[in-house]
Amino acid sequence: MECGSPLPLSSPTQFHWGPWLILSLLVGLLAFTASAETHSPGVRVIAVVGAPGEPEFGTNFLAQYQAWRDACAKAGVPITGIGAETDSSTNDLDRLQALIDAEPKTGSDELWLVLIGHGTFDGKEAKFNLRGPDLSATNLAIQLRPFTRPIAVINTASSSGPFLPALAASNRIVITATRSGNEQNFARFGQYFAGAVVDPKSDIDKDGQTSLLEAFLSASARVAEFYKREGRLASEHSLIDDNGDGLGTPANWFRGLRATKKPRENAAVDGLRAHQSHLLRSPEEIQLDPARRVRRDQLERELAKLRDTKKDTPEDEYFQKLEALLLDLARVYEPSPAPSR
Repeated sequence: MECGSPLPLSSPTQFHWGPWLILSLLVGLLAFTASAETHSPGVRVIAVVGAPGEPEFGTNFLAQYQAWRDACAKAGVPITGIGAETDSSTNDLDRLQALIDAEPKTGSDELWLVLIGHGTFDGKEAKFNLRGPDLSATNLAIQLRPFTRPIAVINTASSSGPFLPALAASNRIVITATRSGNEQNFARFGQYFAGAVVDPKSDIDKDGQTSLLEAFLSASARVAEFYKREGRLASEHSLIDDNGDGLGTPANWFRGLRATKKPRENAAVDGLRAHQSHLLRSPEEIQLDPARRVRRDQLERELAKLRDTKKDTPEDEYFQKLEALLLDLARVYEPSPAPSR
C-alpha cells in the first residue's frame, strides 16, 4: 500500500506516515494480542465424495477426503462427510440436502461445502455425480439461496465451471476446478487443493495461515506444473469468484495475491474475501474477536478497492481517504479498555 508520502494532519506538522503507522499498528496488535481471549475458528465443513466410476478414481477421491479430515482435525474444525461409506445403496443427494437444510442460514460462522469427484455437462446443466441422483448446479443454487452467512463452495470435479455463475452471490466464495462444462476429463485440482489448504508452504504472504485464495493459487500452480511436466495440453483451468458477479478469475491473472486483470473493464477484482477465509488460523488471528475481525476484513476490502481508484482520484483526495481507512484499521487493534472497578 502506498503509505510513504506525507499526509495532511490536523496540525501543520508534516511527516512520513508509513513508518509511524506501521509502528502504531504493531503496538496496537501486540497490546491486543496480550489481552484478548481465544475464540472458536467459526468454520464448519461438509465434504462430499462423489460416485467414483473407476476404482482408481475412487482411491484418489477417498485420499482427498482423508486429507480434508486431517486438515480439519489440525484446525479443530468440525467436518461431516458424505459418500465415503461402502454402502452403495445410499441416496447421497437426500443426505446432502438434509444437511444443508439443517444449517443455520444467518450468522458469521463460515460453511464450506467441498465436492470431490466427477462432474458432467450436457450443454445446458452441470451436475456433480453422486451415488443415486446427481447434484445439479441449479438445484444447489436454489438450496443455498436462503443463506446470508459466509459460504465457500469448492467444486473440484470435472465440468465444474458452470457451478460458478450459478452459485455466485454476496458473501460467498466459489472455486471450481474447470472454467467450463466442456473440460470433462478427470480433474487433478482437488488433490492439490486438499493438500494446500493448511500447508505452510502455500502461505504466500507468510502471515502464519493459509487462506482459501492461497490454497487456490497453490493448487492451480501445481496443476499447471503437472501438465507441463507431462508434456500434455492442460484440460482443466480453475476459477475463483468471491465478489458475487459470477465472472470468475483464473489463477494466472494473479500476481502474488492480487488480481492484475479483470474479466471486464468495470468488474470488481476477485480474491479479497477469499484471502480472509482460513481453515487453520494463526494464533494472532484466533485472538481477534469476531466483531473486530469483521470490521478488519471490511476495512481491508475498502483499502483494496481504494487502491483500484488511485489513478482516477486526485492525489490529495486519495491520500486523505487512505489516511482515514488506515486510522480506522489501527483502531481495530487497540486493546479494549480495562473494566472500571
